[in-house]
Amino acid sequence: MKLMAGNSNLPLAKAIAEYLEIPLTQANVRRFADEEIFVEILENVRGEDVFVMQSTSFPANDNLMEMLIMIDALKRASARRITAVLPYFGYARQDRKPGPRTPISAKLVANLVTTAGADRVLSVDLHAGQIQGFFDIPTDNLFAAPVMSADIHSRFPGRQWMVVSPDVGGVVRARALAKRLDNAPLAIVDKRRERPGESEVMNIIGNVEGRFCILIDDIVDSAGTLCNAAAALKASGAEDVVAYCTHGVLSGGAVARVDGSALAELVITDSIGNHAVIAESSKIRHLTIAPLLAEAIKRIADESSVSSLFD
Repeated sequence: MKLMAGNSNLPLAKAIAEYLEIPLTQANVRRFADEEIFVEILENVRGEDVFVMQSTSFPANDNLMEMLIMIDALKRASARRITAVLPYFGYARQDRKPGPRTPISAKLVANLVTTAGADRVLSVDLHAGQIQGFFDIPTDNLFAAPVMSADIHSRFPGRQWMVVSPDVGGVVRARALAKRLDNAPLAIVDKRRERPGESEVMNIIGNVEGRFCILIDDIVDSAGTLCNAAAALKASGAEDVVAYCTHGVLSGGAVARVDGSALAELVITDSIGNHAVIAESSKIRHLTIAPLLAEAIKRIADESSVSSLFD
């Protein structure tokens, strides 16, 4: 087994390599003067089971292209099997046609990964479960819920937990976490606009008074929805509000928005390498998923069950 990392999230790749006690494969991944990407693998990979680790986060197109070129280089170097490890799968939110004459970019990216030469895909908390069906190769979708529930148990014991979905679409994800938190009760934030141009009205479905609310989502981008939901929960009498999100995209003024919000804390995994972005924030914290990914990689290499990780 060999591990190869792109430049998108080196700290996570190094943590996975450390957990597995396997060094990262020596390779040059660099750019020419005109910004074209060049990859050179500096050790023999013939007949090897290779795992390519790359999050397709910002800059999404550069990171995606880098990964495709790495897969192509490995295929031409006669690697036996190539697994694309995508802790964060970019373009996942474009998984359907929102209107006429629009693309389904998630399907296009899945086709690109397959055509480049990947034999398997490993990802974490895909935005929609059906994206697994966009790939014509075996796909493992890991869940960050066990890591989050362990963190909640250790940091907030004895509190009156209530798991809150920030929108109607995230109820299944919220219920999965609530099950792991001793079947904690569930609440939903129902946001709606009465008329176009009017500000959103947040209705809380469920009684949150005196509860320690845990907002759960897969992606936090601008953080507007989370911050508004936290304010609505506080206004409804919640004791405190924390948020757990798998992928911290945190674009634009998201960090400043979180710091100025009613949220006590925002916890994101290290699926996206934005360590510098959150370093100055007092409210945002990283939760590593390196052991989860490393264990899945080990099981794929050993041809053993990945799903039993979540039993």
